[in-house]
This record gives sequence, structure tokens and C-alpha cells, in this order.
Amino acid sequence: MSQQRPQALLALADGTLFYGSSIGAAGHTVGEVVFNTALTGYQEILTDPSYCRQIVTLTYPHIGNVGVNKEDCESNGVFAAGLIIRDLPLRASNFRQEETLDAYLVRNNTVAIADIDTRKLTRILREKGAQSGCIMAGEIDPVKAVELARGFGSMSGLDLAKVVSCKQPYAWTTREWQLGMGYATQTHSKFHVVAYDFGVKYNILRMLAERGCKLTVVPAQTPAEDVFKLNPDGVFLSNGPGDPEPCDYAISAIKALLDRKLPVFGICLGHQLLALAAGGKTSKMKFGHHGANHPVQDLDDRRVLITSQNHGFQADETSLPANVRVTHRSLFDGTVQGIALTDRPAFSFQGHPEASPGPHDVAYLFDRFIAAMAKNKQ
Repeated sequence: MSQQRPQALLALADGTLFYGSSIGAAGHTVGEVVFNTALTGYQEILTDPSYCRQIVTLTYPHIGNVGVNKEDCESNGVFAAGLIIRDLPLRASNFRQEETLDAYLVRNNTVAIADIDTRKLTRILREKGAQSGCIMAGEIDPVKAVELARGFGSMSGLDLAKVVSCKQPYAWTTREWQLGMGYATQTHSKFHVVAYDFGVKYNILRMLAERGCKLTVVPAQTPAEDVFKLNPDGVFLSNGPGDPEPCDYAISAIKALLDRKLPVFGICLGHQLLALAAGGKTSKMKFGHHGANHPVQDLDDRRVLITSQNHGFQADETSLPANVRVTHRSLFDGTVQGIALTDRPAFSFQGHPEASPGPHDVAYLFDRFIAAMAKNKQ
């Protein structure tokens, strides 16, 4: 990048410093520094609520090539605490582009740094594990930056689901995007689904609406009794940020839902919460899974699926009770990627079947949820 930009600094809690250029807002930000290996989808990543309090390193060297547009957001704003990239192209080019990435970052008050060795940074995070960090842009102070990074602490114990969740229930009717048509609006429905918003991505809701679900999205702290009053055919547990174990309100609500034997489908944080509600435990991972090319095996039919992933916690397989079976497993590290209850119509997946960004190899799980609701109505 030859264009002159303000200086910026990334400081890790271990004292490592990276000097680069500011491509976002001036000031500083702190959070857990993680790396994502996806080649595309930087806008979807920035607007994914699951990245709340995390500074995202994108390992692909050229980020910003296609600009930004209103249609590719996964929420109503930027939730990532900051962005780290190798190179921002001087020109963005795409027929859907409405704004450049750097202008978008400034407008959303997001601190970001470019022109650093992201390969070196990724190796540090891979070998030492995810750690807290601080980006300073404009006026920089290395000593202060390290101090701020060390003061952030850990994601363990942080209940962020209620931070990013909606404040009031709302209806969702938007279906999936189609070239030349954009987003269609749902005109009829077969099932009523209550979706718990722990940090839900828009494309999850779109894929449910595409399959004929009337969606009522409710806040993370909604009691099960309020859900029962809505008389749903099924309940969806969304993705979200932070540690699942402090979410006592969600775990107790899910237990009540399971007692009613309502069909339940969870993704990401929702998967971890289902595991906890079923009697299992969760644990923090060394550096998590963040990317769009993670191989996962469906243990029922032995298929290998390429999946989108974004999580720093996992369900502990050794803690799962006898009525919970593992349905999917990561081929990177063997961790649990899916579970199903043997005595309830409830199942979940750790990755992101809706992608955004990434492949749709696991989209059939949405159809499985539809089938479970249809069977339950008979």
C-alpha cells in the first residue's frame, strides 16, 4: 500500500509489538486477538456478533478488494472490536460495491491496522494461543498499548450474549438473496419458530424463512414460559459471542424447552448451550476455529463436509451424558462439532451451516429441523 496513512500499532499481552498503518478510526481498541483463515467475506465477519470483544486477524493477504455493500451485513453494525490485515488494495472493484472498506471502518468507528506481518502474528497465536491485544491508531504509545492489552483479561467467564442480543422481540420475514432480485420477502409459512437471539446472524434467519418458517426473534434472556405462550412449532438457539457457562438464564430456559419435547436446533453458542442444558460441560480452546474451510465428518453417513467455523469454546465430549450422542467431528483436531439427544427432538452444530462466508455443505441441518417440526406436529 503506497498511500500515506496514519501510523498504527498492535500490542499483544506477551509484549510483542507490530507497527503498521491505520485503515480505520483513530484511537484505540482492546480485545482477544484471533485469526480467521477465510479468503472472502470480510464484511460478514466484521458484522458477525460472535466477534464481540475480539480483534480479528484475516490471514488472506489482500482484504478489501470488493469493497462493502448494504446487502452483505450479518447484523445491524460492526461487532468486531478491531481488524488486522496485511494489505488494503488502493482500489476496490465490484458491481455491488457501495463503499470502500476503509471508509466503512471509519464510519463505523472501528479501529484497524494494515501493513503488518500477519503470518508472523498468526504463528504466535497458533503456538501460544489466542491472547488479548490492543490496536492504537494515530497517536501511539507502545508501553500504554501493552498495558491496555494485559488489562483486557480473558473471554472466559464473559457473558456477552445478553450484550449483543436484541432488546425486544421482532418478526423476521426476509428470505435468501438471489442474483438480480436481492432479498425476497416471505409470503407464507408452514411452521412458527421462536429464535433465541444470542447474537444471531441474518443469514441464519434468512435460511429458516426460505424454508417456510414464520420467525419470532426473542431476546437472549427470554424465559421459557414466554416462549410457550407463543405456541411455537420449534425453537432455534443462535450463535453468539463469549463464554456459554455464565448464561444461566439460557441454560435454564433450554432445559424447560427440552422437558416439553419441542424440536430444538442450535448453532455455535446455541450448540454449546444445548450441551450444557443436557448436562455436559464446555471448555475454552487454545485458539479456536475461525475460517471457512474446516473439514468436519458427519458420523452418521461418514460424509466429509467443508464448513464455516467461528468459536473459541467447545463442548467437552467426556462430560456428555448417555442420552447425548456426537453426530459430527472436526477432522482438524477431533473436537465435537455436532450433538443430538437420543430422547428428545433436539440437535445442534458447532459450525455455521448458513456460512456467510463459506460453503453450504451443512445446510441440510436446516432441513432436518424442518422435518423434526413436521414429525412433531403429526
